[in-house]
Amino acid sequence: MNACELTASITALANVIASHYDDDTLGILALILTQLGDTLATIAAQRAICCPPESK
Repeated sequence: MNACELTASITALANVIASHYDDDTLGILALILTQLGDTLATIAAQRAICCPPESK
């Protein structure tokens, strides 16, 4: 999947989710998913810096 297909898929998913929830619920979902993404990025960065893969 290339970058354009990925972003189009994410947009389609957002539209499907938005069609099932009210604005208050969407706001909470957005906050939860933002925190999830930020936490995953933090974990990935910490692993890359502190625990690099061993050279073979």
